[in-house]
Amino acid sequence: MHDGYILCGTPRTGSTLLCNLLASTPSAGNPDSYYGPAFMADWARDWNLPDPGSTNEYGFSHAYLAAAIRAGRGGTGKFGMRLMRENLEDLMANLSRIFPGLASDKARLESAFGSLLYVHLSRSDKLAQAISLIKAQQTGLWHIAPDGTEIERLAPPQEPQYDFTLISNEVARIEAYDAAWSSWFAAQGITPLCVVYEELQVDPATSLKRVCEALGIPAPHPHEARSGVAKMSDAMSEEWARRYRQDARTVR
Repeated sequence: MHDGYILCGTPRTGSTLLCNLLASTPSAGNPDSYYGPAFMADWARDWNLPDPGSTNEYGFSHAYLAAAIRAGRGGTGKFGMRLMRENLEDLMANLSRIFPGLASDKARLESAFGSLLYVHLSRSDKLAQAISLIKAQQTGLWHIAPDGTEIERLAPPQEPQYDFTLISNEVARIEAYDAAWSSWFAAQGITPLCVVYEELQVDPATSLKRVCEALGIPAPHPHEARSGVAKMSDAMSEEWARRYRQDARTVR
């Protein structure tokens, strides 16, 4: 029986969709990016933790871990967390301060969080993933509700601009991070539960059921599976993809 799970992904693979689905169930915890460096200071303030400068690294890391576990459980029996591959080393450095001398990343993670299910979130269409990420970064808008209202905006609105080189570099970076997850799983002796974005987006209830079954908890009825987020791909995304493929042929 697993004590919790980590959603192991790269940006724009449906992690927010799956986090919301899991958080909406009565027993699957409250997964979020508790160890994303960009968010840790905000979490620490929300949890009323002491300022890192007022205590030693071990004391802060230990207090932060305890608070993250409480938040990730969300009052349920399972801990949940989202982790991007680019943040894995930061998390391991943090846990190494608390659990020095352990032989592997898996040993550190499971000393911290208990027996874990590792869910590998990936997206088959890396070009669409890169375009989605670049548009979010340029427009500042990361998520919208099913009715089109904004849920998460991280910057003032700006008009997105097509850039072949930017997209090409982002595709390569995403492919490298996705491959790095696969290499890490193999090195740690982990067989993850694989969830593909394209399947999650089309049938979220079935993907949620797979995760719940792997955790040994009841899955909600399909009609009760609510994520609160909508797909953001649009005509501009399709036009960028078409233009990118045309430009790629020209470059070759």
